[in-house]
Amino acid sequence: MNSVAPAQARISIIGAGPGGLTCARILQRRGIAVTVYDRDQGPDARNQGGTLDLHADNGQIALREAGLLDEFFKLARPEGQEMRLMDPTGTMTSHQVPEAGEFFKPEIDRGQLRDLLLDSLQPGTVRWGQALDTISGPADGPRQLHFTDGTTIDTDLVIGADGAFSRVRPAVSPAVPQYTGVSFLEAWFSDVENRHPDIAELVGPGGAHAADGDRGLFAQRNSGDHIRVYLIRRVPVDWISQSGLTIDDTDAIRVPLLDAYNHWSPRMRQMITDNDGPYVERPIFALPVPHTWEHNPTVTLLGDAAHLMPPLGVGVNLAMLDASELALALADSATVDDAIRTYEKTMLPRSTETAKTLEGGAEHLLSAEISDFGDHGDAQP
Repeated sequence: MNSVAPAQARISIIGAGPGGLTCARILQRRGIAVTVYDRDQGPDARNQGGTLDLHADNGQIALREAGLLDEFFKLARPEGQEMRLMDPTGTMTSHQVPEAGEFFKPEIDRGQLRDLLLDSLQPGTVRWGQALDTISGPADGPRQLHFTDGTTIDTDLVIGADGAFSRVRPAVSPAVPQYTGVSFLEAWFSDVENRHPDIAELVGPGGAHAADGDRGLFAQRNSGDHIRVYLIRRVPVDWISQSGLTIDDTDAIRVPLLDAYNHWSPRMRQMITDNDGPYVERPIFALPVPHTWEHNPTVTLLGDAAHLMPPLGVGVNLAMLDASELALALADSATVDDAIRTYEKTMLPRSTETAKTLEGGAEHLLSAEISDFGDHGDAQP
């Protein structure tokens, strides 16, 4: 079968995260039809996670192609670029403060970014409650998408934007994410200026990081007077169940945490003892490096589905840049096959180079030397 022209192709994006939605938005701006399928029952089915920094040299480039950069700046928090490095006593050892008018990597809540992208799409673009099971059909198409509800859809191009445990990835690669040995435990704090003023003062308007080589803590201001704290440790991936606990056993989980951080100051340990509600477990996985695959004329990947890395400030930015370049390649190519070749010719070497740089980077999250840890929201599955 000859590859079809993008304008006539049935294009299916799996995953309504920032990468998938950015790709859909740019395709629609270029007059190309697209449908996004997502496993969630709706846009508000679950919390979208913390705050993200979108960089001028990748994430913001994608938003400019999407025609949404000005709207992003209206929502973004440039003050969120402030970064405090502390020791376990809570003493500040380094302080990075953005200059007035600096917008190189302002922060935005992940949910706000997703809503911005969703609202920009044509009505009905996203099909909610469609969890992909498998992909069948010949490599040269058409492909069949088999969803867990028993429905099947024919398509000419499948774009896997479905994250770490992608259901699209097996169509092009046998690779599976591996646990890095490092895990986050996320804690939430609400109405911080009134209810947690000491933590609010400690963290400031941006982020604060402390570590002692074996354990770490990263706290970051979100919009709406919220702070999220990430407790970072080397633990077995199933350490909670090994301890005979469940993630809802908040008071019981605090016991080993306080023991692990027992030499940290009381001011720092209040970010373990005073959180509002249960913890959220976020073990850190990564794909093998390098992760590449043989060209396929009807399937490709972007973002974490293509190059899952430790959360060191690149995940969402690379996903959105991938999305932009893929959409532009589809708009400017004669066939879908040509577009995929053009896109992967740039994306795969870039992601390989970045992944090599960050390989083993989860260990850096425990180092007292780290001072830039803005894209932590990408650690979530």
